[in-house]
Formats: sequence, structure tokens, C-alpha cells
Amino acid sequence: MAIVDVTVIPVGTDSPSVSSYVADVYRVLQKYEEEGKIRYQLTPMNTIIEGELPVLFEVIQAMHEVPFEQGLARVCTSIRIDDRRDKQRKMEDKVERVMEQIKGQ
Repeated sequence: MAIVDVTVIPVGTDSPSVSSYVADVYRVLQKYEEEGKIRYQLTPMNTIIEGELPVLFEVIQAMHEVPFEQGLARVCTSIRIDDRRDKQRKMEDKVERVMEQIKGQ
């Protein structure tokens, strides 16, 4: 299972606010989560998604298409992938491990 950090940036919007685009991207994520394909966490600056890598690429493409579907002509999407294959872990596991290190000091 992989964990990805995704930021979709609509370019050329009429307003500095992009919350309507984020809301529509959120709906894409909900659909995939309801189907049991991913888990995700929306943050103020990005979205963290975990799942099988081929599915994550599918989700990222669907997210990337949202602003185009709303009429924009340009979208920039930033992706970071953490793909560890020696053991299974979830988003929370990474945070827990850091907290354990902090408490151990």
C-alpha cells in the first residue's frame, strides 16, 4: 500500500478562493472511499490518500480533471508518493512512530 500527498491547483480562476474546486475534488475522494478503494485525509493545504498505487494514480487523475470539468484551461497538480513495500502501514502509523520517538526522548 502506498501513501500519496496530492495538491491540485486550479490556475486562472475568477477569484482567489478555490473552495468550490476543493469541494468537487472532495466528492471524487468520497466516491473512491465509499467503494473501499482508498482512505484519505483532507488538510488545509493538500490531501493525503492511501491505497494500492494503480488505484491512487486513477484517483489522482480524477482529481486533476475536476477543475477542467468546471471550465478552467489550466491545472497544476503536485504529487509525492511514499511507496514502502517491506511492510504494510497506514497514515496513522507514520504519525504514531514519530510520536513514539518524541516520547522516548
